Amino acid sequence: MKVLRTPDERFEGLTDYPFEPNYTNIRTADGTELRIHHLDEGPSDGPLVLCIHGQPVWSYVYRKMIPLLVAEGMRVIAPDLPGYGKSDKPGALEDYSYQNQVDWMGLWLAQNDFSGITLFGQDWGGLIGLRMVADQPDRFDRVVISNAGLPHYPDRPAEVVQKVKDYLANAKTPTLFELGKAMRSVDSDDAMVFAHWQKFCWETEDLPVGFLMSITVEQLPPWKVLSALLIQRLGLAPLRSNTPLGKAYEAPFPDPSYKMAVRAMPSLVPKLPDDPSSEAQARAWAFYDRFEKPFLCAFVDNDPMTRGRDVPFLERVPGAQGQPHTTISGGGHFLQENRSVEVVKVITDFIRF
Repeated sequence: MKVLRTPDERFEGLTDYPFEPNYTNIRTADGTELRIHHLDEGPSDGPLVLCIHGQPVWSYVYRKMIPLLVAEGMRVIAPDLPGYGKSDKPGALEDYSYQNQVDWMGLWLAQNDFSGITLFGQDWGGLIGLRMVADQPDRFDRVVISNAGLPHYPDRPAEVVQKVKDYLANAKTPTLFELGKAMRSVDSDDAMVFAHWQKFCWETEDLPVGFLMSITVEQLPPWKVLSALLIQRLGLAPLRSNTPLGKAYEAPFPDPSYKMAVRAMPSLVPKLPDDPSSEAQARAWAFYDRFEKPFLCAFVDNDPMTRGRDVPFLERVPGAQGQPHTTISGGGHFLQENRSVEVVKVITDFIRF
């Protein structure tokens, strides 16, 4: 396996990210050494909160929450998934699978011997984190999930499956405008909507991570978006954001060869019955059907892609019964950015519940 490592100077001068790096070397199934980065902040004897990020972000997304959690006496561990942030980046699309990320992070978890954990998982942090809990349940005391899920669709209608596969195989790569329109189509089948994001990421060699995060989090004015798209279309410059936030989210990727994880992982979300992760997802759901430790859902009210994803947990997980589940107003998909105070209160209140 070819592995890339982002030079340290790419992370110099980041806004509000003063944290010291910690590194763990693991061995993948093919014997490759993979270095995984994590933050470790707060008192060593404090309640341990494991914050796992999603795609296309990295531990930088938790920079606002970490000091607030530490002020509440918590110890915060925030890793960068392989392919993201300061962690090593396998260099081929085929290196990435849902199972590989679960296995790699499971090795990282065991090697650091963390225990007594409260998981906070958002986006892929939920998909991977929930599987880590199922694999090593004795290390976890409770779970908090936000804007995430444990996708498993064995009964999705054949006509939907065929429509999605036809789109992924034959349609042209969607533009940013077409992508945005699809994401707002809340009445469409969720698999078809998400297929637009899968195709956009997979087929965009230089995925504009920083620019996308600026649009999502900072809500750039339309004229700035249009001018950036025009400059890109004329071939004058790639899509980039000049804001500190945009630059920070682009920092892990010196060139497109470092972006294999962010391109590949949307296509790894199990949306169809024949997905290679289907059996593992079924086993994980069988585990959560018996999971009695405290389990909390804290979703937002304005993320169309995860709307309703809390319902299966509320209905099926024994540990979710009687818990103070909450819906956070606003915040969008990356609520760590815009609702950090509210999220921290949810986590700390739950630990003390």
